Amino acid sequence: MDEREKRLLDLIFHRSYEERPVVLASGKQSSFYIDGKQTTLHPEGAYLTGELFYERIRANGDPVAAVGGPTLGADPIVTAITIASFLRGDPLPGFLIRKEPKDHGTMRWIEGIKSLHPGATVALVEDVITTGGSLLKAIRIVRDLGYTVAVAGVLLDREEGGTEAIKSEGVPFFSLFTIGDLRNLKQARSSSR
Repeated sequence: MDEREKRLLDLIFHRSYEERPVVLASGKQSSFYIDGKQTTLHPEGAYLTGELFYERIRANGDPVAAVGGPTLGADPIVTAITIASFLRGDPLPGFLIRKEPKDHGTMRWIEGIKSLHPGATVALVEDVITTGGSLLKAIRIVRDLGYTVAVAGVLLDREEGGTEAIKSEGVPFFSLFTIGDLRNLKQARSSSR
C-alpha cells in the first residue's frame, strides 16, 4: 500500500466508518456502516479517490472512453476521476445513472450521455459494495443502452458477496479497500495505545 492509499484508508476510517446497527440498501442488517460520501466529498479524499481510481481504471488495459456509476454514491467519485484524468492530459468524461429513468423531458436513465459515443466502452464505479445490487443494475442499464463495461470498481468492499456478483456478469472488478483493511487499521490503532 503506497502513502496515498494509506492516507485515503485513514480518511475512510475517520470520516466514513461507523460502528452502529444499520439496515443497508441491500436490506441486510449490519453492526457497522460505511458512508463513503463523507470521504469522497472531502477535498483530500476526493483528490486521492480520483487519482487512485483513474490509475486502476487505466491499468485495466481496456480503452475506456468514459466513467460513470449509480447516483448518489458514484457522483463524487466520477467527478474526481474526470478531474484527475484531465490534469493528466487524458480527459475521461463522466456520466451518472439515475435510480429510475427521468419521468419528464428526456426520460433518460443516464445524465451526461452526450459524452458517450454509440457502443462506447466504459468503467463503472461506486463508493461501497455489499451484495452488488446497485452496480449490477448499472451494468444492465449500460449494456441495454448498447455500451460495453470494461471494468467496475469501488472505494470499499464490505466482502459480503458483491465482488463475486459483479465478476459473475463477466466484468473485471477491483476495490481500493476492503472491510478487512479497515479492521486491520482499527486493530493496529488499538494495539498501539
